[in-house]
Amino acid sequence: MSGSAVPGAAEDRSVREGDLLWTPSPDRVERTRLTAFTRFAEERTGRTFGDYGALWAWSTTELEQFWSAVWDFFGVRSSAPYDSVLAADTMPGARWFPGARLNFAEHVLRSQVPGVPALLYASETQPLHELPWDEFTRRIRAVATHLRQRGVRPGDRVVGYLPHAPEAMIAMLAAAGVGAVWAGVSPDFGARGALDRLAQLSPTVLVTADGYRYGGRDFDRRNEVAEIVAGLPGLTEVVSVPVLGLPVSGLPVPVTSWPDVLAGPSSGADDFVCEQVPFDHPLWVLFSSGTTGLPKPIVHGHGGILLEQLKSLAFHQDLRPGDRAFFFTTTGWMMWNFLVSMLTSGIVPVLYDGNPSHPDVDVLWRLAQDSRARFFGTSPTYVELMKKAGIVPRERFDLSALEIVMPAGSPVAPATTAWFYEAVGDDLWVATGSGGTDICTGLVGGVPTQPVRAGQIQARCLGVAAEAWDDAGHPVVGRVGELVITRPMPSMPLYFWGDEDGARYRASYFDAFPGVWRHGDFLEVDEHGGCYVRGRSDAVLNRHGVRIGTAEIYRVVEDDPAVLTSLVVNLDLPGGGFFMPLFVVLAAGAVLDDRLQERLRRRLREEYTPRHVPDRFIAVRAIPLTRSGKKMEVPVRRLLMGADPADVADPSAMADPGSLADVIEYARTQCDYSLA
Repeated sequence: MSGSAVPGAAEDRSVREGDLLWTPSPDRVERTRLTAFTRFAEERTGRTFGDYGALWAWSTTELEQFWSAVWDFFGVRSSAPYDSVLAADTMPGARWFPGARLNFAEHVLRSQVPGVPALLYASETQPLHELPWDEFTRRIRAVATHLRQRGVRPGDRVVGYLPHAPEAMIAMLAAAGVGAVWAGVSPDFGARGALDRLAQLSPTVLVTADGYRYGGRDFDRRNEVAEIVAGLPGLTEVVSVPVLGLPVSGLPVPVTSWPDVLAGPSSGADDFVCEQVPFDHPLWVLFSSGTTGLPKPIVHGHGGILLEQLKSLAFHQDLRPGDRAFFFTTTGWMMWNFLVSMLTSGIVPVLYDGNPSHPDVDVLWRLAQDSRARFFGTSPTYVELMKKAGIVPRERFDLSALEIVMPAGSPVAPATTAWFYEAVGDDLWVATGSGGTDICTGLVGGVPTQPVRAGQIQARCLGVAAEAWDDAGHPVVGRVGELVITRPMPSMPLYFWGDEDGARYRASYFDAFPGVWRHGDFLEVDEHGGCYVRGRSDAVLNRHGVRIGTAEIYRVVEDDPAVLTSLVVNLDLPGGGFFMPLFVVLAAGAVLDDRLQERLRRRLREEYTPRHVPDRFIAVRAIPLTRSGKKMEVPVRRLLMGADPADVADPSAMADPGSLADVIEYARTQCDYSLA
């Protein structure tokens, strides 16, 4: 055993927030990469870090010492030395490692180990198989050579319309290798949704699939590809990846097939040279969820992402070369970039393309078994699906290789943390995390040397000066405040693409507290440094001056077997009144009768406060979610305040555009509290 679970804690249905669930053994603590780095930092600085809190405090006050230590600990390769670590300690506008010249993709290519897999891949049509390092890197060099021959230069944009398959990672790394800027969307986006994102970048090359398979059905996307190409007038080439084996032709630009690109000339391993670019050269563009207006095109740099991901993967996921790691994602979510970044550390990402519940609801756990994954990442929503379906993975699969699970994407309830110990394994490190697309990493997350407590995120991540602030801009402990970051991070956006004067960037993060990053989440930090994300602060429930995190309400309501999922908003009414409706999706056979409503009211009142009790319960067929699974609280609130549905949400950014229908109908016919 490398850790110890608290006897009976997982089986106790009354598990409470903060209950101790697991403690790492001394041997496990000793073997962590965090312990190795702590000793490295102590020897380097002459300091003694008595606990994680002391290490974190140093990492967020002595930024230059910390980030230069990270650079040296991982042996970052730079063809030119940096002049200083942090030339401008400001937000926005911090300048990291000026003078350095490096390449993100070079750190992937240098991780090659002959005879072992670079990644594992499965889909609805293909069983799990390996892509060896030598073939993986050969394909990267072939695609990069092709791009150079087609005139792609540093700073040009290469974009993808691709499923979660090896081709997407190969294309991204090839683009990075020649200094081009990558951006991608998954092919379940319609043409409008794809163009809302990609057209902002005026790309030169589009790498696209002909279609994809999901839930046992083939989806031909050639019409969408034609629309996308028509909306990208600067394209000089389309590279077609034959996912379904359909011919792609009749486009107004040259089309080259992926097999032909791979068969073309390429430099050998000794001859191929990655473009050496400044530390802050653009690596990729990620897009915000795009619930209103055009999605924000968030630009991250080669060096910032490289350093941040090396740090995060080693110290907050405790992953090392050769480990196999799975996280269910699509190419349109930042967790795809998280998986790509694993390759810089020699970690083996496990890819799955398809419906996570097809052909069986437990298909991902079978993948974890077959791949011998040490790390399994998922969302709390997926855990709820498992619980509702009565799935106990430990009873069905050999998960003996699994040591780390990471629930992320939305607030994690105490019962969700406990479920992993009950249903998956006794000796697990549940490394709950929370971060965002904006910084492409976690802000608060797992610490492998510390105990796991129900519903708690273990600590603030190294190098992340995160605090909870009240409205006056003062740090608070033991109560909910705005999640802010008070010192720069290397992976903060360089800028938004096309935001020439930086106004949109500043308005997104720095308007509330000038010079301080406001992330848009509610955070509570306890006296021991444990963290609790309480939901989005821009979906605040403010009743009678008391701010309520939506996660608290969801924790109670969605624990009831009659409720599958829910969404709550609060409307501020003229005269100082409030109206807080709760939308619920009911389980099969359940009825939203007086008895159920009273049961939910009683539990909310008893477990939290009377202010947590909604004014009205409304049954709907679906809860509107973004493509990354986040509840669309702000758009729903705007609808109920009288906004035009067309102005509230971008359908292409939604998991199910039809899920707003019941809310729209309720706002139109029954809600008497519109502020319009």
